Amino acid sequence: MSIERYIDQQLHPERIPDEALAARLSGLTTIGLSSREIAEQYERPQLETRRERRRNAKQDDPGAGNQKPADPLLQKANAVMVELSEQKLLRAVYSERQLQEVLADFWFNHFNVDARKGPDRFLVTEYERESIRPRLLGKFRDLLGATARSPAMLFYLDNWLSADPNGPHAAPRALPQLQAQGRRAPKGLNENYGRELMELHTLGVDGGYTQNDVTEVARAFTGWTIENPRQGGGFKFEPRIHDAGEKIVLGHVIKAGGGESDGEQVLDILAAHPSTARFISTKLARRFVGDTPPPALIDRAAARFHETGGDLREVMRTILTSPEFLSPEAYRAKVKTPFEFVVSALRATGTDVDTGERKAREGREEHISSAGFEGSAFDARALVREVQQLGMPLYMCQPPTGYKDTADAWVNTGALVNRMNFAMRLAGSRLPRIAGVSPSALDTLDSQAVIERLLGGDASDTTRATIAKATTAPQMTALTLGAPEFQRR
Repeated sequence: MSIERYIDQQLHPERIPDEALAARLSGLTTIGLSSREIAEQYERPQLETRRERRRNAKQDDPGAGNQKPADPLLQKANAVMVELSEQKLLRAVYSERQLQEVLADFWFNHFNVDARKGPDRFLVTEYERESIRPRLLGKFRDLLGATARSPAMLFYLDNWLSADPNGPHAAPRALPQLQAQGRRAPKGLNENYGRELMELHTLGVDGGYTQNDVTEVARAFTGWTIENPRQGGGFKFEPRIHDAGEKIVLGHVIKAGGGESDGEQVLDILAAHPSTARFISTKLARRFVGDTPPPALIDRAAARFHETGGDLREVMRTILTSPEFLSPEAYRAKVKTPFEFVVSALRATGTDVDTGERKAREGREEHISSAGFEGSAFDARALVREVQQLGMPLYMCQPPTGYKDTADAWVNTGALVNRMNFAMRLAGSRLPRIAGVSPSALDTLDSQAVIERLLGGDASDTTRATIAKATTAPQMTALTLGAPEFQRR
């Protein structure tokens, strides 16, 4: 298949069969649940048991509350994030829809949410599945709107509590009603989402907005909240905490009394802004071409973004068919993130991971520690832990910036040593429940054959000399995976 045909195929993932991946994911029971179902089945039992334990501890032994026995319900709750991480890794390794998986990683990182923040641990599964994945190659405005309304984002950036400080909710009689709905008392205007919406999601830090614009955007999104947030509730507009006054955003007047539509008007303004076209195009070009993408490519991608009303499929087509993307300069121009490194090592070596299908068929019980990974017995959990130890815990990036996409974040002596250690564990079949590298391809001391398999035959003289010193096949595989060439894509 020609590169042109392959790119066109990948730009239409809905046309690519992926039954083998579906079989591998079939045993991951939580990845298809709604936030409400996850909260009901995994979160609520844990909270109720914790409350009961505290009551009993106070009655029986004042010091008993400090003891921390193994908690099977906590272990069960942790399974939600473990399985979400597993599915991400399995999709990246085994899906035929490779561009879709790269974009899912890119856009989740762009609209980052840290699953460790409060109830986001049971909101993130639905956030990625329903808000992000269906819109990877659609209109940017639709993707932006879906993330803005997501309970995961509303909670992460605190917009669910943002309120007009002078609104009717401030009256004492309104507070019991709000608290009865499971909501904290509003504390006034919160600018977190308004700021990150412009700086990180649309315009970029140099996109031409002011602090006054941040405040006006925050006012527009007051009342965008969550119904019963601790129970996995969905988006809700609460007019009692909305600032109904006139707003002016980037010179655009939003008339008073618009209610929920104030936020939608802001999203329209930002999605259509020239700075957004350029910012998004720059980030995509940086991801797919190089840390310092060519200005001419950014210009063409931004122009295509503007011409098509933010059609992400067409923007991606512009980038992937560009001379810059196909040029020798783009070859190995990017350093792999820890996630990309682990995934590429698995794909290159033909490693087989125990699948959800096997787990479901064998019907074995799971044993998950309170940390979520240690002591796990099945599937891709050992590999999820490896990615975490390499410095990139999945769905757990704390700042709203997401993980950095440039070499300086991932290249240092310690990081490279850790990558080599992972390569040695993988090549030596020392990862639990991992079948190991493909013996037919790599059970050899023919360094040229190994370099051909893992590096496409392209390696420096220094790398070749290092690999040739290996005395065992696993050592040769590990040295090749740890080579400078394999750290780049």
